[in-house]
Amino acid sequence: MTYTQLAIFAIMCAIIFDLYIARTQLLKRKVFWTSYVIIIFFQLLTNWWLTSRNIVMYDPSVIIGFRIASAPVEDLLFGFALVLGILSNWIRIGALEKQR
Repeated sequence: MTYTQLAIFAIMCAIIFDLYIARTQLLKRKVFWTSYVIIIFFQLLTNWWLTSRNIVMYDPSVIIGFRIASAPVEDLLFGFALVLGILSNWIRIGALEKQR
């Protein structure tokens, strides 16, 4: 499986988790998208620094090849899935704690 396929699969899992399993509906909230703009800025900065210095390198055969700030677009996809999944779970766990 390529990094591209894994990143797309991760996004699908995170969206399903947010909308249907945890039911946090973060994707429908303006506050999520506002905070994600801040997160993606630092993700791009970090990705640029790591990839432009060859600290992190990618096999060209497992990525699309399109890069943003020197990092493969798959990093942005995977990062989005991680942020959405973690925040959805954090809110879900917080709601469960309040019920106790």
